[in-house]
Amino acid sequence: MRFGFHISIAGGLSKVPQRATAKGCETIQIFSRNPRGWNYSPLPQLEVEKFRSGISQRGIEPVVVHMPYLPNLANPQPESYRRSLDSLCEDLRRADLVGAKYLVMHVGSSLGESKPIAIERIVKGINKAFQLVENGVILLLENTAGAGTEIGDRFESFKLIFEGILPKERIGVCLDTAHLFEAGYDLSSTQGLEKALKGFVQLVGRQRLYLLHLNDSKTPCGSRSDRHWHIGEGHIGLEGFKRIVNHPKLQDLPGIMETPRKSEKDDLRNMEVIRGLVDQ
Repeated sequence: MRFGFHISIAGGLSKVPQRATAKGCETIQIFSRNPRGWNYSPLPQLEVEKFRSGISQRGIEPVVVHMPYLPNLANPQPESYRRSLDSLCEDLRRADLVGAKYLVMHVGSSLGESKPIAIERIVKGINKAFQLVENGVILLLENTAGAGTEIGDRFESFKLIFEGILPKERIGVCLDTAHLFEAGYDLSSTQGLEKALKGFVQLVGRQRLYLLHLNDSKTPCGSRSDRHWHIGEGHIGLEGFKRIVNHPKLQDLPGIMETPRKSEKDDLRNMEVIRGLVDQ
C-alpha cells in the first residue's frame, strides 16, 4: 500500500511536492482551490508545471484532487444544483490539468427529499458532467458517516448510482475507514471487516474501489458522527488498521490519511504508525 496525506496548497501548487516529501508521502491528495467557497481563479501555468515536475521527480503517485465541500448534486434547488454541476465540471478539468488520476466527491445530501429521487439527480448530474468534460480523470464517490440526510453511508446507494452512470470506466469509490465505521461497518474486528468487504464486493464490485482514506474514528461504531482521529488511537484501533493495510483485497490500493493536524509532528507520527503495521 502506498501511503500519503492530504497536502495544503497554501502559497501555491509548487509548494506541494516538498511538503509531501517532508511527510514521507508516496501518494497525495490536494484541493485545487478553496474547499469552502464557490469562487476560483485559474491555476497559474508556471505553478502547475512546477507541481507536476516536482511530483514526477519524487515518484509520487497517484495524485488525487478532492472537490470542495459545498457542491451537492442531490440538491433539489435548481440554482444550487447548477452551481454543483458547474463545480464538478471545473474540478474534472483542474484535476486533469495538474495530472491527477482521481477526483474525490462527496455523494451528497438529499435535504429531506426521498433518496431514490436524490440519487436520480446525482446520476443525471454526473452523466452530464462526463458529457461536458471528456478526459481520463476517474471520479471517486466517497462514502459518508450517514449524518442527517447524507447519501452514501450504505453500499446499496453506490449500487443504485453506478447502475445509471455511463461510461462506467470513469466512476469508482473512495472508502473512508472512519466514515465506514461511523456508519455501522465494524472495521475494528476481523469479522466486521470481512463482512464489510463481502458486502461491498457483492453490491458494488472490487473493481470499483480505487482509493482508501485511512482515518481512525473518535466516535463509536454506528455513531453517524464524522470525527477523524489518529491511526490506532480511535475506536478502530491498531489491530483494526493492521488488518486493513494487509488485507489481500486492499493492500494494493493507495491510502491517504486525513488525520487531525496541530503540527507536522502529528503527520509524521501517523505515517510512522501506519507503516509500522505493514507485514514485511
